Amino acid sequence: MSKLTSLFHKRTGIPENEKITFEKLNKVLEKTATSIPFENRAIIDNNKREVTKENLTDKILGKNQGGLCYELNPLLYYYLLENDFNAVLVTGVVFNQAKGEYTAVGRTHVAILLDYEGERYLIDTGFGANLPLKPVPVSGETVSSRNGEFRIRKADIEQGDYVLEMKLKHKDSDWRTGYAFDSRRPMKDFANLNEIQTIIAEHPESSFNKNPLITRLTENGNITLTDSTLTQWKDGVVTKENIDHGRFKELAKQHFGM
Repeated sequence: MSKLTSLFHKRTGIPENEKITFEKLNKVLEKTATSIPFENRAIIDNNKREVTKENLTDKILGKNQGGLCYELNPLLYYYLLENDFNAVLVTGVVFNQAKGEYTAVGRTHVAILLDYEGERYLIDTGFGANLPLKPVPVSGETVSSRNGEFRIRKADIEQGDYVLEMKLKHKDSDWRTGYAFDSRRPMKDFANLNEIQTIIAEHPESSFNKNPLITRLTENGNITLTDSTLTQWKDGVVTKENIDHGRFKELAKQHFGM
């Protein structure tokens, strides 16, 4: 077993020598979502590093930190390759729900496409609390998990040829757009990940370069920490606590091990 896979299993609580099959990817995605937070501290603290396999392994698996989509999904991608899956990275454009349009920061979302037995699936562990927790077939079939319902719609738009749609449990009554992605343009040069990091860190309309954000799924919902609030969803019930800077550090350690 490789170093990355061994450390990944240790971080996520998967038995070290467990053989990962396609049927076990649901378990892998669940454990990843509950153990590795989606967070932007490196951006906020201006502590960016080159996005490489070695640096991702050190940051997320060695130092037990989290990351954003351009870190979390590439790490999972390397893990999938090491476990004999056929996967590629793709980029997409997130839909801004408040404005009703795709974000101005452009093609900065990173996700994974996986081919298995003649079918193609979207895999994503880097979309905040909006995670499918299962491979989503690009054929359009709806998948359901404890986090809600997810499906992919074929599209012919500037942002890509497919759109991820979701209906989050306890939050959405109707389908809404998550992001569009382009399956025709798999990432061949991983230097693009560093370009995405730069855009997210510097673009004036980036939502991740202004205030700290840490979130992860829990066994019965999710938890989100910012520099002003702690929000928890438990079995569909939401609680929110206003906090100060000192409390932020305390809660980051308590709930996220940071």
